[in-house]
Amino acid sequence: MSVYQKMVDEALAAQKADLTVIKAKRGTNFRIEDARPYVDAVNGMTAGTGQSAEVIALHVDSVNAHYEILHELTDTVRPEDDPFVEHYQTPAILEILYELDPGFRTSMEKFIAAIGENEALIGKEAVRRYGGFYGPTCVVDFAFVPGSTSNVVNSILSKLDIDKDHKKAILASKSWGMNTSYGIGAAFAAALENGKTAAEAVREEIATLQGVYDTPIAAQTKLMNELGHSSFDVNKYMNMYKDRMRATVKKAVDAGVHYGNIVTVPAYCVGDVAHHISQSMYNMAKDDVTMAIMEATTEVMENTLKRGLDKGYQNAFEVLSVATGSTASAVAYILEKDGFTVPMVVDLLTKRYSNYVQMYPNRGAAAELHNCDFMDMIHRGAKINEIAAIGEGGKVRGVEVDLSPVDNNEIIGNPQRYTYPGCAITVRFSSLMRLADFPCLLTSEPVTATLMTNVIALNPQVPGAPARVCKDCAVCTLTKRHDYCNWDSAV
Repeated sequence: MSVYQKMVDEALAAQKADLTVIKAKRGTNFRIEDARPYVDAVNGMTAGTGQSAEVIALHVDSVNAHYEILHELTDTVRPEDDPFVEHYQTPAILEILYELDPGFRTSMEKFIAAIGENEALIGKEAVRRYGGFYGPTCVVDFAFVPGSTSNVVNSILSKLDIDKDHKKAILASKSWGMNTSYGIGAAFAAALENGKTAAEAVREEIATLQGVYDTPIAAQTKLMNELGHSSFDVNKYMNMYKDRMRATVKKAVDAGVHYGNIVTVPAYCVGDVAHHISQSMYNMAKDDVTMAIMEATTEVMENTLKRGLDKGYQNAFEVLSVATGSTASAVAYILEKDGFTVPMVVDLLTKRYSNYVQMYPNRGAAAELHNCDFMDMIHRGAKINEIAAIGEGGKVRGVEVDLSPVDNNEIIGNPQRYTYPGCAITVRFSSLMRLADFPCLLTSEPVTATLMTNVIALNPQVPGAPARVCKDCAVCTLTKRHDYCNWDSAV
């Protein structure tokens, strides 16, 4: 079996495990054991030819540790707590690296000190974030978009005199690594709304950012306690996870896996247990049209990935590109069935964001992050679907996207059955707007996590995150903010 066939098989197994459970359990009460099929799919991952077994182990061992610890601590997770289950891994991994490599800890301490020395930068970015200066932006983006934590961290690291590989690891830990649930500007906004002066608010922002890196487990515990997390003891989880993963991390370090990969691979892969397979997903998927969209886009991805295998992939990144490009194409195609274009939706959500800032100045720092994911996805999809003279002519990396599962889907094709029949012109759009808040199985996160682990396993000494490219953000079609993005000066 080629490594590309293996990647496709493993990615589809993860996606289908999620959808099978969700389809069967939607509308019922979520239990941790519901996620067992996803864990079983992950346990089928292996190291192929030329891949690092230690990288694959970081993924597989993390998912098993996560599932088993949650199963021990609780029977279920309430919807309000489920977004954070993939934020408890990197804090523990970082603390393991601090123990294993005092030199890395020393570099981190210099970075922590540099955070305090960059009061002007942090103050400016916190104010801009609070006031909506950049427009809709993903505060925890895995790239360098303006208003993101990665952008600010990179700005500080780029001027710091420490080991270059340590810089990359520190940067990776707060992008794909999701070291704690904190996003830039949150402490500043809370302090300001609580009556503190701007100067006091900046000091609180700096102290919070420093804590995230200095004592990550304690910082995440504090964040969750302040949020009112109640599903299980998060501090106990992180310390149990730390004990479970120490040997796996040690093997990866000894094998020369880049620290930037060690802090990221274990985190992104666990979210299907109690987040994608979760009560919130069961509630959302009760709607037949919403469920059908997730199923149809998955079929589009499967068919298109297999077309790519027939055509022949040139490298592992092409597999990832075809997977995510095909679902983007499918979602944009569904959107257009109700007479909506991508610019209409980007305009709508951008205007809504500006009003949302005015209505909720104390909004959560991550409130619009998935709206941004959704807009970027459909923006990309529309370009793929556009005629070849100005778009991709329906192809991704030369592979033609198979949209027939959308056209052949009984539910998507009959919206009149789900509203007033004579006026069924917004049904599919309304489900897409629900998914705009939770697009994780459209983008798709289990697929990208599985494929990125495979990519990293082929290049274990090269940090796989954050993405050092221009994302061509959808919102930039309306708000010109490219000059504030620093992807081209990434450490």
